Amino acid sequence: MLTNLILAYLGVALMVGLCGIGSAWGLTICGNSVVGSLKKRPEAMGTYILLSALPSTQGIYGFVGYFMVQQYLTADITAIQAAAIFGVGIALGIVGLVSAVRQGQVCANGIAATGAGHNVTAGTMIMAAFPEFYAILALLVVILVGGTLG
Repeated sequence: MLTNLILAYLGVALMVGLCGIGSAWGLTICGNSVVGSLKKRPEAMGTYILLSALPSTQGIYGFVGYFMVQQYLTADITAIQAAAIFGVGIALGIVGLVSAVRQGQVCANGIAATGAGHNVTAGTMIMAAFPEFYAILALLVVILVGGTLG
C-alpha cells in the first residue's frame, strides 16, 4: 500500500537526514576549534584531525540503518513494517543527531586543550565514546527490529 511505503520512506529520511545533520554539525564544532588551535600548535594537526573525525560516524550509522531496512521498502510493505521502520528511523535519527553534536562538543574541548599544550587526546577519545555509545545502541535497535520484520 502506498501510504505504508510513504511512512517507511519518511522513517528512512529521518534516519539518514538527522544523523547526517548531526554529523555535519558535530564536525563543524570540531573544525571551529581546530582553526583556533592551529594558531597555537600547528604541529598537532594529526591529533586535531583524529578528534575532529569522531562525530562523522553517526552519519554513517544512518546510512547503515537504511541498508538494514532497505529490503522491506517494496510496494507490498505492511502497515506494521512501515510503522516499525518509521519508529526506528525517528529513534536513530534523533539519537544520531544529538550524540554527534554532543560528541563534537567533547572533541572540540579536547582540541582546544591540545592546542593549549595539554596531552588530553586519549582522555578526550574515551569521553567522546560515551555519546557515541548511544548512537551505536540506536543502530543496534534498527538492526534488531529489521530482523523481526521478515
